[in-house]
Amino acid sequence: MPKALISVTDKTGVVDLARTLTINGYEVLSTGGTGRLLQENDIPAVEIAQFTGSPEMLSGRVKTLHPRVFGGILGRPDLDEAEFRIHALEPISIVVVNLYEFAKKIRDADTTRAQAIEDIDIGGVTLIRAAAKNHEHVLVVVDPSDYADVKKRIAETQIDASFRESMAAKAFRHTAAYDAEIARYLSTDEKFPERLTLTYERDAVMRYGENPHQAAAYYRDPAGLGAMNQLQGKAMSYNNIADTDAALQCVYGLTEPACAIVKHANPCGLAIGSSLHDAYAKAFRTDPTSAFGGVIAFNRELDGPTLERVLDNQFAEVIVAPSVDSEVSAVAERKKTLRLLTVSNNQVQGAGLTVHSVGNGALIQDIDVADLSDGEWSVLTERVPSSEEERDLRFAWHVVKHVKSNAIVFVRDRTTVGIGAGQPNRVVSVRIAAMRMQEEGLGQSGCVMASDAFFPFRDGVDRAAEAGVTAIIQPAGSIRDDEVVAACNEHGMAMVATGIRHFRH
Repeated sequence: MPKALISVTDKTGVVDLARTLTINGYEVLSTGGTGRLLQENDIPAVEIAQFTGSPEMLSGRVKTLHPRVFGGILGRPDLDEAEFRIHALEPISIVVVNLYEFAKKIRDADTTRAQAIEDIDIGGVTLIRAAAKNHEHVLVVVDPSDYADVKKRIAETQIDASFRESMAAKAFRHTAAYDAEIARYLSTDEKFPERLTLTYERDAVMRYGENPHQAAAYYRDPAGLGAMNQLQGKAMSYNNIADTDAALQCVYGLTEPACAIVKHANPCGLAIGSSLHDAYAKAFRTDPTSAFGGVIAFNRELDGPTLERVLDNQFAEVIVAPSVDSEVSAVAERKKTLRLLTVSNNQVQGAGLTVHSVGNGALIQDIDVADLSDGEWSVLTERVPSSEEERDLRFAWHVVKHVKSNAIVFVRDRTTVGIGAGQPNRVVSVRIAAMRMQEEGLGQSGCVMASDAFFPFRDGVDRAAEAGVTAIIQPAGSIRDDEVVAACNEHGMAMVATGIRHFRH
């Protein structure tokens, strides 16, 4: 009688799978909890301790680690027949195992280190690896979502070499991800270990990537705080997800009602208002042309009237907010293709590492969460910023961090009025920001300016003065700082230095 070993933490679907195995002539071997579940459902199962003749030991730490089990899994009937007879081994041809939920355990704030260590699976990983290694003779199953296919193949005797190999590859990915989670947990004091193991779970295969000729998929960090919840609309594309993440990062950390409109990973409008409706109206005014087809993020519950205003005003690819009120669904029905998402603020909390592929490797760094505390800057000029300028400078500094370098941001009344992004020459970014402000009719009065890095020459300051900038925030640190500060004094401008640079490539 062929044998199947079943030992699972996730019991989803396991009763039906075991029933299919027994109907098709398999003897089921099982461990404690799984065995009891099967017996409660009138499925005969032989306890591993009974099969091996050895009891569980060390409070259950040792159950399956026995020569009869691993000999049965690793034995090759075509090569090891003699040893099977000598050692009284019996082949085990199917192994169904999934592991202790270590990642889930460590996300529980009440879990102690000792409890986490105890949830490191040893026997399960070893069973999986043994079965996957001997996949020429053994089918290994680690994912309940595969049970339906496995049952069909068992019933139709269609467990061929190709299927066993693909399931073995999946099994090794399963154990590799499991080990990566443990390594990450135990490496709390090593931000950049000598070998970095990252693991992601596939969330979706996309129609294409940035361009139609590029294949793409979206993977989620299983140790992260969760995925966005799509309420309606077409499937998210590669660019939709990238822009949505950028938009969420723009509004994260703003405590008053805020709205960001993002296009091609750059904000084209960002504002704080008295309400979401007001914040959106102000953000849209920055650059209505670029806002078309953009991604819009809010930092408050989205209400029906605000969504109505957006839909009346423009075409948007994605709208995302922490939550939506009871009126939103009816309003959204007007535009069924609109991608409407919710995501809680703590899911974009801006912690952890960024990964950027280069050549044959990757660049890893902290996410840029540096910000200014009250009073945490130095005034470089003769004139000190007014209270209104100071408020706008702090907002401009928040915005410039999210704009591609070289980044320049003009702000008035905590609303972007001009943005210059992604230029290799900083003064060109100033000119673009000024040009966009004038083209949109937003240059009627003074504004403040933020620069993500220092000014190498005074020309950027001179151009800003021509555009009506009255105060500037920048990191400072150039060998020509004195020249730049002198230019500000000549123009009667205030300038503050943060000592923080916000390059974004």
